Amino acid sequence: MTARALLLATALLAGLAPAAAQTRQDTFASRDIIAAPVLRSHVQVSADIVRIGDVIDNAGSAAQIAIYRAPDLGTTGSLPVAQVLNTLRTHHVIGVDTRDLKEISVTRLARTLEGKDIELQIARALERRNGLGDAANLSLTFDRDPSDVRLDAGFTGGMQAGIVRYDNRNGRFDVTFEITNENGAAPAKLRFTGTAIETVEAAVLARNVERNEILKSSDVVVERRPKAEVGADAAARDRAVGMQARRQLRAGQAIRTADLAKPDLVQRDQNVTLIYEAPGIYLTMRGKALESGTEGDVVNVMNLQSKRTLSGTVTGRGQISIMVATPRPAQISDATSSLGARPAATPVAVATVNSPVAPKAE
Repeated sequence: MTARALLLATALLAGLAPAAAQTRQDTFASRDIIAAPVLRSHVQVSADIVRIGDVIDNAGSAAQIAIYRAPDLGTTGSLPVAQVLNTLRTHHVIGVDTRDLKEISVTRLARTLEGKDIELQIARALERRNGLGDAANLSLTFDRDPSDVRLDAGFTGGMQAGIVRYDNRNGRFDVTFEITNENGAAPAKLRFTGTAIETVEAAVLARNVERNEILKSSDVVVERRPKAEVGADAAARDRAVGMQARRQLRAGQAIRTADLAKPDLVQRDQNVTLIYEAPGIYLTMRGKALESGTEGDVVNVMNLQSKRTLSGTVTGRGQISIMVATPRPAQISDATSSLGARPAATPVAVATVNSPVAPKAE
């Protein structure tokens, strides 16, 4: 029995030996594959350090070892391959396949917040706070220029306004934003301080304008000005063009409604046409304006024929309608007399009309 058992054991071992040898060969082959690190030509990192696992594939247990400082946020640097190999050898990483590379590039990923977007977020945070208006009408001045801000790529959250302060006495603001990190790190905090002023669109003079001068289209431009400077009666551009300046105005000045008036259709000392109308009669004669006036103004005027002073309403350029009570037919001669009419030789036009509107005779 003993001999037979030995023979069986020998036969079993003989059958297992080839299988064990094959297993050991496969294990060694697998180890050879894992142990063959390969250099990468382009590396992207999101942290402030570069690890062995970032620069080579198949780094094994050495992958988490830090070997270099990463470039600045959002920038790319380069490393000579010879220098990288020397560094790897100090950490017992050898047999690296360089793929005939001479250098590798390392880019540090970042999230960039543009200055204009930061300004927009601050304006939205201040909107309608302590008397301020809409965000679109706010003009911000910063204590330090809010240039583009770069954060680690892990800070993917939105800009949340954690602290917002605004003093309407001096226009000062102090705003702090928090941005969350997807990797669980503490939120990034960004603080901005400066001055916020509410602005409005205002019609502004492009040149100096004298009193009583009529504004032309080329005289008026539109600019945004502080609301406190313009006041509540800012004139719109389309309402300012064609109006007359009540006083002397300087270039660059925001125009207010109180600065403007309807243009004078009659100037003082101007020769004008006096018009008298009554049912069935239309009279015109020459006069001289004693006052300036726009349409609808009541001014004094002198009848150049009778030298009498009358009151009339400005109805057009160089035209004044005389205010005379409507006469009865028998009083027409009295009415014309009140205008200072002379005999037929004087240059007065008299027309008897049957239609509601009669042609004017000069």
